[in-house]
Amino acid sequence: MLTFTLLESLPEVPLCCAFWDKTVFPDGALPKSGFLDLNAASKIPVWRLLKVMWAFEKKTTFLNTYDWILFSGIYAPLAIHNHPTGANLLYCHTIPRFAYDLKEFYASLLPLPFRPAFYGLVLLMRNKYQRALVHMDIIIANSNNVKKRLEKYLGRSAIVIHPPVNTDRFHWTGQKDYYLSLARLENFKRVDLIVNAFRRMPDKKLVVTSSGTEIKRLRRLAADAPNIRFTGWQTEEQLRQWIGDAIAAIYIPIDEDFGISPVEAMSAGKPVIGTAEGGLLETIAPNKTGILLDPPPTVDAIMAAVQDLTPERALKMRSACEARAKLFTRDIFLEKMKAIIDCQ
Repeated sequence: MLTFTLLESLPEVPLCCAFWDKTVFPDGALPKSGFLDLNAASKIPVWRLLKVMWAFEKKTTFLNTYDWILFSGIYAPLAIHNHPTGANLLYCHTIPRFAYDLKEFYASLLPLPFRPAFYGLVLLMRNKYQRALVHMDIIIANSNNVKKRLEKYLGRSAIVIHPPVNTDRFHWTGQKDYYLSLARLENFKRVDLIVNAFRRMPDKKLVVTSSGTEIKRLRRLAADAPNIRFTGWQTEEQLRQWIGDAIAAIYIPIDEDFGISPVEAMSAGKPVIGTAEGGLLETIAPNKTGILLDPPPTVDAIMAAVQDLTPERALKMRSACEARAKLFTRDIFLEKMKAIIDCQ
């Protein structure tokens, strides 16, 4: 969203990316001119990470022809040595969390024999990332939460500009009888806690409108729960309908960077059950646009929040949710970003 928003407002600026995933961005979704694909795709996660790192380091010598560069994404900063003169700006969605605050979490998911190699990868990433950030002239964080990570782990200060959320995409279309999980199905998103909560509430319905590496495990977990439905990834129109008709959304990842999904839900007038940590502290107004659980959330706490956030209470939060979402619009983002870019 951020990249496309900037491209629309700066049509003369070319886009360089590690690889073009046509399952996410089909033909016609990316600019026809000024698009540079480094062809670093791979279906093997660790090999893909190494290919992307290598591509940004070794295949971006053309950057030295530009006056300024805006880096966006975890691995893009590794190309900075190819732009020794001119301005270097970083829009930091997050630091590489597997190498910093989530290092032990990811290590715990691996068999013991693989952990030494993982720790070696962590050291490699830290070394390259820290050397890159030293040369950034301006760092923009997508949340105060990410700003704090930059200060804690890398000793760098940052300006905070929240990412653009296309709040016009989502609207209230009614209120049916289900709660909605929007998070990608990965370990750190903690969707398994949500599933377990609804397994214990057979009178409440849950719809999970996403997919990810945890999809098979979560489907097995919910096999005995007819009140839980997995839709897989949805088209934009389908997602608008699911959000527009829900009672509320539930979003409880570990220390989320910012979290666009809760803002999208609020833009449709839907309150959010989240956790009082990370970017959700910046987006959800407790007891006005949702309920924030003490971290780490438990199944019992999720159940209590769902019981508390009745359809009637959720309906009363509608106008506050819609107003809150307007604090994170595309126009606000562009105004702040252009003020910085125009100075380069």
